[in-house]
Amino acid sequence: MSYKTCPEWPELMELAPELQFKHMSVADAQLPFDVLSKISHVSLGEVEMCCDLDHHVFNGAHTDPQVVAALADTHWYEVHEWATSGPGASSHAA
Repeated sequence: MSYKTCPEWPELMELAPELQFKHMSVADAQLPFDVLSKISHVSLGEVEMCCDLDHHVFNGAHTDPQVVAALADTHWYEVHEWATSGPGASSHAA
């Protein structure tokens, strides 16, 4: 397994300070079968996603578009959705 801290971590920390985004292969992320079955154009070990695995949040800007589409309507959140209308929104409420 090879995980790399997202190069845009300062911007992501402003948006979601409680999350830690790492780049990893889709295979390493161990996504559910129903998500994996929607990804067909590449090897799962070669396509990367940027995410916080513990919180099921991904950075769509750094994730393959087919993976982003496969994650729609699942328990995963895109970081902007997470921070504005998902679980992260309550941590930013004043």
